[in-house]
Amino acid sequence: MYGALGKDDEMEDTFATRSHPLTCPFCEVDELRPFGHNSARCGSCGGLLSGTLLETLQRIIKLPDVVGGHACECGHPEMRHLPDGVYRCPACGSEVLPA
Repeated sequence: MYGALGKDDEMEDTFATRSHPLTCPFCEVDELRPFGHNSARCGSCGGLLSGTLLETLQRIIKLPDVVGGHACECGHPEMRHLPDGVYRCPACGSEVLPA
């Protein structure tokens, strides 16, 4: 009981201090608002998220933004654009052909 954060406190902190709002994954129109115990509701469509899905969305918004224009699947922030139009990752050597 010495100031340990529970899931309820963590949930309220996520909604209160986040820099990226959680947009409703169902209608993609409105932001999610806290609603009861470990859940959130969309003001537009009324969609309700809770449990694992809400926790997953909270983890996603904590991820850093992509730095480069063409990030590689290996995690390297930017692939090099070669003269022949191919993108090549300097970290893992993978190559992607232009579409």
